[in-house]
Amino acid sequence: MARSCYSRRAVHATLVSTDILAAHLADPRWVVFDCRHDLARPAWGSAAYLESHIPGARFMHMDEDLAGPLTGRNGRHPLPDAAVFAAKLGAAGVGPATQVVAYDAQGGVNAARLWWMLRWLGHDAAAVLDGGLGKWLREARPQTAELPRIAPAAFTPHARALAVDVDFVASRLHDSGMRLVDARSAERYRGEAEPIDPVAGHIPGARNLPYADLVNADGSLRTPEELRKAMADAGVPDDGRIGAYCGSGVTAAHEVLALQLAGVRAALYVGSWSGWIADPHRPVATGPRPGNPPG
Repeated sequence: MARSCYSRRAVHATLVSTDILAAHLADPRWVVFDCRHDLARPAWGSAAYLESHIPGARFMHMDEDLAGPLTGRNGRHPLPDAAVFAAKLGAAGVGPATQVVAYDAQGGVNAARLWWMLRWLGHDAAAVLDGGLGKWLREARPQTAELPRIAPAAFTPHARALAVDVDFVASRLHDSGMRLVDARSAERYRGEAEPIDPVAGHIPGARNLPYADLVNADGSLRTPEELRKAMADAGVPDDGRIGAYCGSGVTAAHEVLALQLAGVRAALYVGSWSGWIADPHRPVATGPRPGNPPG
């Protein structure tokens, strides 16, 4: 019965405007998540949430909820166990008929990680708040420090093949039908600066499409037409299989969201650059061009 009711309702599967979210704050079928995070200050997001958040919002921590255990070879933000994460979603009140909206204060980068993970587990009714918390507050919409009362739900994961691993990427460096897109800044892509990882550069053959080029000044995503132009300007064609990566698989989820809005499907390379360079024998390219795979 729940799925039948769900099918008759509008499903928001990419973005939700502040107007639409404001109209559904009291809707028990909607669940909102605060995904604020600061890589340099891991405790900042939860502290900011406790101080003030969108009414009804739950909190998801990037390191503790949206990532799994580190092995030293799987990148800085590997995926958590699907069953473990599904249990957290159910405890937060997410069921099969729930519309989920995720937001942050960083232009949607962290919120998109939750969006992608919900899709990974088979839940299409997941969207990012366009413009994030910044737009919400600029419009003088409500905020609170009150913690929500949560009615747990049953969330059953149905994992999809939306991610690729390091072996998949490494085995297809010479595959002309596989397009890698690097979502990091141009400086990091070229190998001129690397503030986080011990090795600078990019995966040979990857094109650079910085996520910052895909958002407006207010943190909202650009129009589908503008996104397609940004892809074309970066030399990213839409006629092949695309794999998106970044430093640790977080910003790349935002890239996948932007590409989807542009009408292009992309897989997420979860290990991303931090996982790629864990093996010093894997090739690295530098400079403004994609570079040729070895061999």
